Amino acid sequence: MKRRTLLALLLLPALLALPPLPGLAQTEPDPKAAQSDLPKEKLTIITRDGQRHDFQVELAKTQPQQTVGLMFRSSVPEDGGMLFDLGHERNSEMWMRNTVVSLDMVFIRADGTIRSIAERTVPQSLAVVDSNGPVLATLELAAGTTERLGIRVGDKVEGSIFGKAP
Repeated sequence: MKRRTLLALLLLPALLALPPLPGLAQTEPDPKAAQSDLPKEKLTIITRDGQRHDFQVELAKTQPQQTVGLMFRSSVPEDGGMLFDLGHERNSEMWMRNTVVSLDMVFIRADGTIRSIAERTVPQSLAVVDSNGPVLATLELAAGTTERLGIRVGDKVEGSIFGKAP
């Protein structure tokens, strides 16, 4: 056997026993239940006709909070939802894995303008729901909310992460 092969075989068990290096991709948790309610904040959506719609939304700021999101929740209040703060503008890609209720997903730019909306997403679907461009946040609401309230692309959102609290 060549020396390099022998050396590799001897070192392999030691290398496999080392902890992963910081910054390298690691497996995400596989949630089995809904997370506890997260801190809430008032968020207001102003439609083109000037109507103001207030919501009390949970704030998902950390990666673990965002990974679980609204998974396993059996309902979303009419005036509630979850706001995923991405920290900086980037493309947002969501899915409905382990999400048992249909949702409306509202993708919001840093200036508070709604970039795009995905209505009535399919529960449990692994299909990617894409913002189709850079956004600062994704807002998940009960399915049908955007249609019921006349919320459309171009409407404005007020909240602390957009620099204007309602």
